[in-house]
Amino acid sequence: MMNIDLSELDIESRNLVAGQWIGAADGRTFAVADPATDREIAQVPLCGAAETRQAVEAAARAWPDWRSRTAAERGSLLAALADLMMRHRERLARLMTLEQGKPITESRGEIAYAASFLDWAAEEGRRLYGETIPASHRQKRILVLRQSIGVVAAITPWNFPSAMITRKLGPALACGNTCVVKPAEQTPLSALALGDLAMQAGFPPGVINVITGDPHAIGREIFGNTAVRKVSFTGSTEVGRILMRQAADHVVRLSLELGGHAPFIVFEDADIDAAVAGAMASKFRNSGQTCVCANRFFVHESAYEKFAAGLARAMASLRVGCGFDENVQIGPLIDDDAVAKVTSHVSDALAHGATVRTGGDLAAAGPGYAKRFFAPTLIDGLTADMRICREETFGPVAPLRAFTGEEEAIALANDSPYGLAAYFYTRDASRLMRVAEALEYGIVGANDGMPSTAQAPFGGVKQSGFGREGGRHVMHEYSNVKYVSWGLGGA
Repeated sequence: MMNIDLSELDIESRNLVAGQWIGAADGRTFAVADPATDREIAQVPLCGAAETRQAVEAAARAWPDWRSRTAAERGSLLAALADLMMRHRERLARLMTLEQGKPITESRGEIAYAASFLDWAAEEGRRLYGETIPASHRQKRILVLRQSIGVVAAITPWNFPSAMITRKLGPALACGNTCVVKPAEQTPLSALALGDLAMQAGFPPGVINVITGDPHAIGREIFGNTAVRKVSFTGSTEVGRILMRQAADHVVRLSLELGGHAPFIVFEDADIDAAVAGAMASKFRNSGQTCVCANRFFVHESAYEKFAAGLARAMASLRVGCGFDENVQIGPLIDDDAVAKVTSHVSDALAHGATVRTGGDLAAAGPGYAKRFFAPTLIDGLTADMRICREETFGPVAPLRAFTGEEEAIALANDSPYGLAAYFYTRDASRLMRVAEALEYGIVGANDGMPSTAQAPFGGVKQSGFGREGGRHVMHEYSNVKYVSWGLGGA
């Protein structure tokens, strides 16, 4: 078992409120553990409503000064934070692997990905343009302004503990808002480390606040506090529904990036080698624990065996183990509930007639490691009555089904209440456009297994939520439109 020296990571385990590092008022804490070993990493504050109220009030006090700064001033601080992230990339990556489990090479990639959202927002904030509209009267002028919203709460998940924060923080801050960040209980340390770097970058006290603790108490205060004008949430559809109800009382503005159940279609004319590479990139990143990873594979009957055999060979080459091993591609699942869900999906598929081509069970990581390592698993015979066909698995399992024609493939892909991401492979340009338009998803990877990038709008449709993160579109999520009708006087 690999022993990591925690002192090297310089872990900040308190909360950031109004530029100060604080604990819970009653002194309570909760443990953060390494999912690979169950070793305790740190104790962080178990905060609740009172501390969250402090954070919201701090953000509200900081807002007038922050919104009055120029876009260039705000952008320079965001760029400074991005630079600090890259300078501390190795430490941040190691901290992420320790608390989340993902392979260290992926953690390094996530830090760069997270910094890219800050860099993009730093520049895009300069282009938050208003407009003038031709008036209906010669003595009037019509102006449209874009202005900051106020205090923004960002509620983030455990699977991308840095990137999901900066994807929200970057545009929110660039537009002149102040923020309260509530990270997932499993991975609070990455958020606290970002808060520490933000202070080093020179952000004024209260502009960025980070609160850890009881999600229910924190959430109730966020939605019950009228100073909070906007909430951005990434997480499950089930929790998203609860937040929508809570938001109704004060008509709090929402962005919701919720669950996914991505189809991956391989047509008969596809470049099979490229499709296998795209499937590997999409499915097995972060051990299959991503909201946009492929969950249902539909392969044309004439290409099925070639694709399945190629995918099985590629999966067999994946090394499972501790994320600190540079040669590992599959780390642990986040917790025992995740293991139980993946195991039940595989068992249910087998009970309904599926067969396992490779994998199918837990993988042994060695002495001292928790039983959370699941072998990359390829399943033949996906059918509509299997749980894995209806539910997001969030694990390294790829179920395959053959289809006979384009219309059938599109119907199978769209047969889901979710609509976050979809993928397909074809060399037919006409088909590419037809299928891209027909898929009911907010993100489509056409011959591309990894479409996410800072300059493009990320988000879903149907029960995968609403709102966009990334690109110029995200700036509208964090700004209000104000219409000014200007009477000039005179005749």
